[in-house]
Amino acid sequence: MSVKNFDDPRLTAVGLLAEVYAGLMAGFHPAMAAARLSEIDFETVLRLARSPRQSLRMSDLAAQTGLSTSGVTRVVDRLEREGLVTRRACASDRRASYAALTDAGRERLESVLPQHLQDIDDTFTGLLDAEELEAFLSTLRKIRNVVRPCATVGAMEPGKASQASPVSCGERDTSDVPDALNASASGSAASV
Repeated sequence: MSVKNFDDPRLTAVGLLAEVYAGLMAGFHPAMAAARLSEIDFETVLRLARSPRQSLRMSDLAAQTGLSTSGVTRVVDRLEREGLVTRRACASDRRASYAALTDAGRERLESVLPQHLQDIDDTFTGLLDAEELEAFLSTLRKIRNVVRPCATVGAMEPGKASQASPVSCGERDTSDVPDALNASASGSAASV
């Protein structure tokens, strides 16, 4: 496929998203660094804090963070050495283990959250009115459910309905994507 339109709005959309993400992360870095948390450490601790019983199966934590199982093991090992996370065996499946937030992990997260929330408000959510924010979050969830369907796996209490996509991890839910985009996405997948 020959692309001659360098002003294609799809390129602009992805470029803007990358620029905003990079800018936000750079703005969030000082608060996280002051709490001695890397971006992935913060994400891991926050995901555990927001999960039922403040714990997740290691495989679910890997799926939520987008890390490989060995990658999430290294992160949890590091957080465990710092006393922020502990690992527990699964009572019903000897092959599985859980990462659980410790009191020290909760305290570390609580120490960074006031500044982090202020930074979010100053550079992101505070720039949008309530209606814009609601529409933006809905749009982000729609996209997230296609590109990262496992981002919320394990986050719901067992037996409760999840807002996550019903697609199994590793598959992409393209039911909300126009047919023309589905066709181009499936055609480009082979070239990646």
